Amino acid sequence: MNRELFTQQNEMMTPEERFKAVEVMKGKLEEDFISLGEILSEIKSKRIFKIKGYKNFRDFVEIEHNLPAIVANKLVKVYDFYVKALNIDSETVKEIGLDRLNTIHPLIKDADYVVQEEWLKQAEELSQQELSEKVKEIRVKEKENSKTLKDVFVEQFMDNMKGYFNCSGKELNYKLALYFQDMSLDVVNDVIRINQRRFEEQLEEPSHELSRIKAN
Repeated sequence: MNRELFTQQNEMMTPEERFKAVEVMKGKLEEDFISLGEILSEIKSKRIFKIKGYKNFRDFVEIEHNLPAIVANKLVKVYDFYVKALNIDSETVKEIGLDRLNTIHPLIKDADYVVQEEWLKQAEELSQQELSEKVKEIRVKEKENSKTLKDVFVEQFMDNMKGYFNCSGKELNYKLALYFQDMSLDVVNDVIRINQRRFEEQLEEPSHELSRIKAN
């Protein structure tokens, strides 16, 4: 169906007709995800679900239509962002597909036009697996670049401790709790202040190992 024609029909639909359309389209998710996203977006934004006696959108889709809220919200997000906000034609959106559009959404929702265009192009060309791996690499790099020297210090210390005791992070927390349970917290706090001051002074030295790691 023509996108503009469907939008016009959707605008003229009664609430009951919208509810019935959701029930029909949810069985053809891949084929009708744009149209279904449009109807769900209207129901959510205008709170039409209240007509059915529901207090929120989540209960409406899960109880009334047996549709997981996470899926319904993905459909709404794809329609609102790609079709309404970016004004991408429905054929392109449909060709890329629901899963790939959701995969790149966190990276492009606040990006500039050039970045958005580049990711949309990759979403068209790459498989879901290839795209997911590429996005994962970007997210890992972003996480690494956002680390402070304190983050690096804590990470190295915890890795050393887990290696020494040959245990998981959860088990290490248990061992540390056992170690600190009978200690005076005032004494612990004094030691922390002294060590923190020394650590921060050492970080000011260019020759300090953590400073070199962060610089690289």
